[in-house]
Amino acid sequence: MVGIAEDEQLEILAAVRGDLGAFNSLVLRYQDSVYTTAYRLMGDSARAADAAQETMIIAYQRLASYRGGSFRGWLLRIVTNLCYDELRRQRRRPTISLSPEGQEDDIDIPDAGVDSPEEVAQQRELERAIQLCIDRLNLDQRMVLVLSDIDEMDYQTIATTLKTQVGTVKSRLSRARASVRECLKSVRELLPTSYRLLYDDSGTEKT
Repeated sequence: MVGIAEDEQLEILAAVRGDLGAFNSLVLRYQDSVYTTAYRLMGDSARAADAAQETMIIAYQRLASYRGGSFRGWLLRIVTNLCYDELRRQRRRPTISLSPEGQEDDIDIPDAGVDSPEEVAQQRELERAIQLCIDRLNLDQRMVLVLSDIDEMDYQTIATTLKTQVGTVKSRLSRARASVRECLKSVRELLPTSYRLLYDDSGTEKT
């Protein structure tokens, strides 16, 4: 029986040889990850969809340049670069003041593994609040936060993708996480009740 990893490699090899069906299978496998990354970076569903579509077109055109490793990671690097270039061209959000460095915990991006209508509604509220806070980050911090805490890239991969140093990635990520935590306090009314209980009336995070 062919495993998932082996199956993916067979599809990649077939796609490189020009098999459009194999490439379409890869697109179906990773389109959600590509779109999610684009949306978290762009903060707009239509622009994210455009970026995701363009990513797949570019990936197909550049299949011959794929040199192995994670195919998902390769696609995410393409969409990240597309979004980065677009955001630099359309830079319209001012840089906000940064919180001090300190905590190193990941930002808790909710997943879709909920069932009840109430849980779905609460998750959507939380996602909107988190996205609002991500949108307020400056571009460099937004990039490292999304790549680390949503795409789960390691520091070296992020540094390579963004053409910077690992130390710079760590510094930006620490500041981004602190800023998002501080921002979530300011949009506390948008959070589901269960998340509001993490903070007392003064806005101090409970432990």
